[in-house]
Amino acid sequence: MLVDTHAHLYANQFDKDRAEMLKRALNDQVNRLFLPNVDSRSIAGLYDLVKNHPEHCFPMMGVHPCSIKENYKEELERAKTELDQAPFKFYAVGEIGLDFYWDITFKEQQMEALRTQIQWAKEKKLPIVLHCRESMEETLAIVEEMNEEALTGIFHCFSGNLEQAHRVIALGGFYMGIGGVITYKKSKELRSIVQALDLSHFVLETDAPYLAPEPYRSAKDRSLRRNESAYIVNIAKKIAEVKGVALETVAQITTTNAEKVFQIDR
Repeated sequence: MLVDTHAHLYANQFDKDRAEMLKRALNDQVNRLFLPNVDSRSIAGLYDLVKNHPEHCFPMMGVHPCSIKENYKEELERAKTELDQAPFKFYAVGEIGLDFYWDITFKEQQMEALRTQIQWAKEKKLPIVLHCRESMEETLAIVEEMNEEALTGIFHCFSGNLEQAHRVIALGGFYMGIGGVITYKKSKELRSIVQALDLSHFVLETDAPYLAPEPYRSAKDRSLRRNESAYIVNIAKKIAEVKGVALETVAQITTTNAEKVFQIDR
């Protein structure tokens, strides 16, 4: 069994074939799909998936850093209300974090929102799922600052260096999410980090519909370039190749890691 720890399966890119896409994932033994929220606009689609596929779709709740704008307090209030009142269990506070790639207009507000949502996780005893694009150092610093109560979680789409990877490990209870980027030619540093560290520190993710692994990313048929949870198999195969271990070993260890961080029983 494989676990996709991060997939936006409610995205409109799946509107025409969502059922078939889910079936492909299940046929490839990708049986657990963890769904991060983005903001108030994604909640309805997220809930539909969870209600219709409760054995396979597991929700998170949070506000993505790219959604921290002028109305960020309203977005945070809505997410907190859902965390407190939704009729089902959330498995993490996410997707939260910092993104200094697209726009730094609301940099201070992003940092405030991250601290606020980490505090929610502490109160709810939930893991956090962290987005840290062009902001690994700042994100790490905030998590290290607030880690006195044994936080747990995932650094989604890990893009740091080896020293930062060791800092993630030193936090205790945190994992690095490895997705399609590891299959890209330009990702030599990420492959070297995965090669250097034990598999006990990693979980698998797609970030579907984004960041499709090769060979889909460069497929001539553009429709194949959309990422989906079934493609987690390609990511696991690449990790197995980098580590020099069997695919089954990658599947077993990363699935165990996902079960630990999300507090899921087999």
